[in-house]
Amino acid sequence: MFKILKNLSPYKWMVAAVFGLIFIQSMSDLFLPTLMSDIIDKGVVPGKLSYIWKVGGWMLLVSALGALASVTASYYSSKAAIGLGRDIREKVFEHVERFSLNEFDQVGTASLITRTTNDITQVQQVVIMMLRMVISAPIMLAGGIIMAVSKDARLSLVIVVTLPVLVASILLILYKAVPLFKMVQKKLDRMNLVLRENLTGIRVIRAFNRESEEKERLQHANKDLRDVSIRVNRIMAFMMPIMMLVMNLTIVGIIWFGGMRIDNGSMQIGDLMAFTQYAMQIMFALVMSSMMFVMVPRAAVSAGRINEVLEIQPAIEDKGTARADADPGTLEFDQVTFSYPGAEAPALSSISFKARAGEITAIIGGTGSGKSTLLQLIPRFYDCSEGTIRLNGVDIESAPQDEIRSKIGYVPQKAVLFTGTIAENIRYGKPNALDEEIQYAAAIAQAEDFILKMKDGYDSLLEQGGSNLSGGQKQRLSIARAIVRKPDVYLFDDSFSALDFKTDARLRTALKEETKNATVLLVAQRVSTVMDADRIIVLENGKMAGMGTHEELLETNEVYREIALSQLTEEEIA
Repeated sequence: MFKILKNLSPYKWMVAAVFGLIFIQSMSDLFLPTLMSDIIDKGVVPGKLSYIWKVGGWMLLVSALGALASVTASYYSSKAAIGLGRDIREKVFEHVERFSLNEFDQVGTASLITRTTNDITQVQQVVIMMLRMVISAPIMLAGGIIMAVSKDARLSLVIVVTLPVLVASILLILYKAVPLFKMVQKKLDRMNLVLRENLTGIRVIRAFNRESEEKERLQHANKDLRDVSIRVNRIMAFMMPIMMLVMNLTIVGIIWFGGMRIDNGSMQIGDLMAFTQYAMQIMFALVMSSMMFVMVPRAAVSAGRINEVLEIQPAIEDKGTARADADPGTLEFDQVTFSYPGAEAPALSSISFKARAGEITAIIGGTGSGKSTLLQLIPRFYDCSEGTIRLNGVDIESAPQDEIRSKIGYVPQKAVLFTGTIAENIRYGKPNALDEEIQYAAAIAQAEDFILKMKDGYDSLLEQGGSNLSGGQKQRLSIARAIVRKPDVYLFDDSFSALDFKTDARLRTALKEETKNATVLLVAQRVSTVMDADRIIVLENGKMAGMGTHEELLETNEVYREIALSQLTEEEIA
């Protein structure tokens, strides 16, 4: 929690102002019972109306000052806490953006969303309370005790007896509740995960008529969260009745013994009323503290979860400042081996090849052979375990990540589009691209025909994830986004799978001319897509089973021949 609170340093003057204002408010609250005591003992009892008006005026002035200080303190405490929440969200987001895919797998997307929203909100709320109560409660507690003792030291014994009972009750309840707060956040993570999977996978769920099973799964996650929340709230529900019981018994005791002291002339009525007010202030200071003790443990859990994210060091860091332009348009794998964390066997083993500008290198193989993994090593989504990858003649680990990625046009296996216009999505590859460049890229990607048929053309709005487009249309926009960038190396990760054969052929013809000064790495499942490549790499179980042209592999490589025969007729192969 203290690590998170260090982020309040930009708001130190606001925090100082809040503490000063709360001090003024607390002093006002402590002064009022004494003024009331004076009115009763020196004004009401003797019947001095002028004294009542005089001291009553002072009471109004002190109350107004306290109210003004309280309102201003609330404003500044809220402003500081909301600013803290904003800063932490930005900090977490910027830190998470540096994560490799390993770290995303480690924490989980659903948990990252919960930590960035719900957990930070919890911290934000408790900071508002802390800024007001961290100074108010101790002043009211200490001040109330001092003033109560000054009014009647003997009667203060009633408070001395009841305070330990109240404190012990609060501590016992918190001892039971704090572990459950951690469980609540974990259950919330789980519910968010299930809900996210249901929303993103709604088409699959409906296609397989699994609505009832998914509803059951969400109900189970929701029930777990509800049960834990009820348990913790049931425990916390005891706090207020216990506190009110102790407070009321304390007031009864004060009035009982105070009445006796008034009877024997040891105390005045005004002092008893003031003493009662101070006792209430002492009790309410403990109530405020207990409310803090309720929220702080939960916020501490949330703060710990936020710190967990901030303390994760990305596995992939910039190790050098080399420029990736020594040999433009070249890509080389030199004995590259890669293993996923915790995997029993490497996903890729001893991969070596070199591709030059103007060449198309295709990668083909069965499911799980490591095709997509190979492509993900180039933009450093993961770092290879052994060996070296050189882009434009430079080891990618000796150059900044931004430098490496600026040379790459990457089209993922699953087309990812963002909410906005078609033009904005294509311009994502080059933020300063002109309209003519966007239109040219769309034409090369064979997307122009369907874009112009849409009502607003390039200004047509896409829904979340491009859900108002077909799979092939989304793929073509993803390809256009890479083309507009004019990169040195194109990475196509099975990016033509949703295209019909005619569109596929037209697109590859257009790309051949467009990419004549760049290296193209093409992952594909269809032999017809790779057969014209300058070089075809055959992968099997993460190892190179062969490399050559289509004709060479048909003659010399059994794995490639089996793939070709499964897709093409003997006449097409010939």
